[in-house]
Amino acid sequence: MALNMKALLAMICVFLGCCSNVVFLELIIKIDPGAGNLITFLQFLFIALEGLIFTSKFFTVKPKIAMRDYVMLVVLFFGANVCNNYAFNFNIAMPLHMIFRSGSLMANMIMGIILLKKRYNLRQYSSVAMITAGIILCTLVSSGNVKDNTHHSLKVDTVYSDFFWWSVGIALLTIALLVTAYMGIYQEVIYKRYGKHPNEALFFTHMLPLPGFLVMAGNIAQHWSIAVSSEVVSVPVPGFSWTVSFPLILFYLLCNVITQYVCISAVYVLTTECASLTVTLVVTLRKFVSLLFSIIYFRNPFTLSHWLGTVLVFFGTILFANVINQVKDAYQARAQRQLAKLKTG
Repeated sequence: MALNMKALLAMICVFLGCCSNVVFLELIIKIDPGAGNLITFLQFLFIALEGLIFTSKFFTVKPKIAMRDYVMLVVLFFGANVCNNYAFNFNIAMPLHMIFRSGSLMANMIMGIILLKKRYNLRQYSSVAMITAGIILCTLVSSGNVKDNTHHSLKVDTVYSDFFWWSVGIALLTIALLVTAYMGIYQEVIYKRYGKHPNEALFFTHMLPLPGFLVMAGNIAQHWSIAVSSEVVSVPVPGFSWTVSFPLILFYLLCNVITQYVCISAVYVLTTECASLTVTLVVTLRKFVSLLFSIIYFRNPFTLSHWLGTVLVFFGTILFANVINQVKDAYQARAQRQLAKLKTG
């Protein structure tokens, strides 16, 4: 089946938006690894404001999904995002962060077995075993090269080792993985009850958690101060004889927020326009491209063991989605249709 233009545009936006978002995220955490809460807050604020204007039209549009059903979704979504971004504050390197988050299928299977009493076939169990082994391998290898990367202005003496804080970061990523999987199951329940309303869900899941950031106000203000006082860069304005100056981290934050909006919006469109197989392939390939860019451009340490773990994770994902057989079936069906046309023609 040929892709429509809307789906094709969504795929392009997933690669451009999501890949560039990861680049700007890494540029920020290279300077200030503890900026996770600030990044999360700005992303939520931007998407909430966009939804307030264009989706909710300043609350004049009645929501299709009951507000009480959003509460649990909001708590899960907020918790997962805070854990994922705050993990950078605990010496977690970007490649490990990306590999860990690629274990969503493993978490989904665990939640499916526990909550929905699902049963899977041998191929699916094997693929999840590959993903789990890959994540464990990458985690164990990374544990031998843990460094304190806290911003110099926030360094404090502590009796705990760098490895201890790294373990806290791994725990946060594990919690986020399981919470995201549970959120996916809860989302399915809501969509079955009310139908799919992606723009509305995007707005409320980003708007309702905003008061929760008051708990982190001190941390957010601290890292906003670091961003404002970061290196100032000057950019010449084409056609004019003057330049525009701004703090470098603020520029990265702006780009990160905009690309996050493009990324998440494109993924929402993709899920409504394409089959789950296509979405899995696009998202998996996008993660692999981001990982390669992070290793090559940012020169992150990546050993042979890391590569082995990465191959296990990504091939496990492809195996779980049964990509090879589905592509083969689609090709055979297309060939049969073309043969039928020739016979009737």
